Amino acid sequence: MISGPDQLVLEFEHRTALGREDFLVADCNEEAIALIDKWPNWSGPAVVLCGERGSGKTHLGAVWCKQSNAVKLDICKLNAAKEFIENGFQHFLIEEADKIFDEKTFLFLYNQIVDLGGTLLLTAGKPPASWQFYTLDLASRLKIAPVINIGKPDDNFIAAVLVKMFMDRQLKIGPDVIRYLLPRMERSLWNASFLVNALDAAALSQQRMVTVPLVRSILKNEDYQD
Repeated sequence: MISGPDQLVLEFEHRTALGREDFLVADCNEEAIALIDKWPNWSGPAVVLCGERGSGKTHLGAVWCKQSNAVKLDICKLNAAKEFIENGFQHFLIEEADKIFDEKTFLFLYNQIVDLGGTLLLTAGKPPASWQFYTLDLASRLKIAPVINIGKPDDNFIAAVLVKMFMDRQLKIGPDVIRYLLPRMERSLWNASFLVNALDAAALSQQRMVTVPLVRSILKNEDYQD
């Protein structure tokens, strides 16, 4: 948190993610985090977590995997689930589930998970109702699965994320840096991480502090518009 008469005051709940990171909780992701906390008492075998790129789906998926001892499956290698199931695993994460092309294998996996009493967390940009299905049985199952949406982060949340990322890298910044960044950057966690990494690298290579002039140069180099 940064405080003071000329500084930002950011008050957000912190939670540990993956045992080594703090996960910021705000209105945009509160429902999604409640879903993770509710496991294993889900209303069905599969839940779909939706959100734009950089909304935090991957991070929350990793948190859930650790909590549930789940396995993350590559959408192009769903057959790999067979070996994991033989070794006692019952819970699986599949990212970008709307891009799965092997629907027959996916349906077989879904039915196996139901029989085992396991769970399946799917992440995607949009809910299953908008996916293109070729297998009616799979469509009927996924279209009734609960869908949780991660909302678009607002300025306060992005500001809190930026402050945390700078602090994690032990980079000292003034509130003017945050105020300069907010109206000039894409509102996503991915973009926030990209910018902080770029600023960290530039500050290190140039042996200078992260200031508005440095931010301006990075944004200009990355074709951002003031």
